[in-house]
Amino acid sequence: MSKTPPPSRPPVVLVGVQFPTVSDTEHAADLAELKRLVHTLGYDAVATVSQRRGALATGTVLGKGKLKDLAALTGGPGVVSSGARDRTSKARAKWEATQEEGAEEATPEPTGEAPEEVDAPVEEDEDFDAEDEEASETGLDASGPRPTMVVVDHELSPSQLRNLEKATGVPVMDRTGVIVDIFHRHARSHEARMQVEIARLSYLAPRLRESSGGSERQQGRGSGDSAVELDRRKIRDRLAELRAGLAAIEKEQDQRRYARREQLRVALVGYTNAGKSSLMRALTGSEVLVADQLFATLDTTVRALHPETRPRVLVSDTVGFIQKLPHDLVASFRSTLDEALEASLLLYVVDASDPTWPSQLEVTRTVLREIGADVVPSKLLLNKCDRLDEAARDALRAEYPDAVLLSAHRLEDVAGLRLDILRFFEASMVEAQLNIPYSSQGRIGEVYEHTTVLAEEYDEHGRKLRVRGLPAAIARLTRAFPVEQTEQG
Repeated sequence: MSKTPPPSRPPVVLVGVQFPTVSDTEHAADLAELKRLVHTLGYDAVATVSQRRGALATGTVLGKGKLKDLAALTGGPGVVSSGARDRTSKARAKWEATQEEGAEEATPEPTGEAPEEVDAPVEEDEDFDAEDEEASETGLDASGPRPTMVVVDHELSPSQLRNLEKATGVPVMDRTGVIVDIFHRHARSHEARMQVEIARLSYLAPRLRESSGGSERQQGRGSGDSAVELDRRKIRDRLAELRAGLAAIEKEQDQRRYARREQLRVALVGYTNAGKSSLMRALTGSEVLVADQLFATLDTTVRALHPETRPRVLVSDTVGFIQKLPHDLVASFRSTLDEALEASLLLYVVDASDPTWPSQLEVTRTVLREIGADVVPSKLLLNKCDRLDEAARDALRAEYPDAVLLSAHRLEDVAGLRLDILRFFEASMVEAQLNIPYSSQGRIGEVYEHTTVLAEEYDEHGRKLRVRGLPAAIARLTRAFPVEQTEQG
């Protein structure tokens, strides 16, 4: 019995504009990351069109020369004309039909939160029309399949998207749309689905105005409302419903975090695919999802450090960050990021084998700085060091002496990190002696849960315990039981 060959990935062409402040290395890294993003979404990048410009062209992103190069790859007319509209609409309808069924949950019309955008006039940008004369690195086999979509490494306005679709004759996505769709496909929990749907509706609404074919037909006899007005109302109501539901979930999470306030909490933060989930599995022994793809983890997972300690140390694996992370996604995942804000220790995880990791680390720090988490004590983890040679590792040790070099797949490295975590918490612990009368023995579990018992004695009055723990836990226990002496650890 012959095996069915795996379905081929739809071919796409990537488009990037390199601004004067962006180096060649950074631009190449951005396009490589975009290629990984579209691969995660299920497409295959078969060509790249890049141009150096001072700014995006107002109407079509690229100058007219590069726009024609792009259209030559896709089979489009290369100009924005009304004649290209029907062909593009059919191409987009065919593409949208291939999307997963879950995408239909988003109502494809504007929210009414902002006025409809009027298509910007397509003008020649004389100031920026001196195009890069170097040929685009397409890497496209002439005998291979023609790209069926264009993906642009920038966030575009609705009119820019429409103009590019008319010029290329195929659907166009921008970087934000790709990231939102990846989040939409990877969301598993009810909370993550709600968070992503809020961001997805906010993104799609103004960009799908054309999906109704521009019709303003009345919906129902004598209703007096156009199709667009009715869809605006539906999306507005749906967003209100989602935000109310998310607020209720966040309230429950706040209560759970409050219950864990006296426990030792570590949060793994960092760029997407830096190895946080692999490190989470190694530290806690939990079966969290580990996949070599961007945004494999969207839901915050909390597990205890393994082998367990007293007091317990809780480790959180958080959603990854990325360059140009859409603002709506950051806002929607605010409750997830709060895990980092309320942690006792942040572990910044970076892929040390990626030459662009310093800029990736800055992305993570910037987002956490926006929510006030930059004041939380932190430690830098240079992960995936097993992919580096000894000279490269020595250079990292010399430049970042306080960082931890490790591989999440080496047991000795994970054991060393575990000791570093415990030493961090022990440095802030204090000792106290508690006298627990026999009448209160039912609360002894509370002591063992939040402290380390160093010594234990009995007399006619009850149990005497010498304990070690965080100041907040010790203060609460000393209010409940008589204290003989307290000393700094």
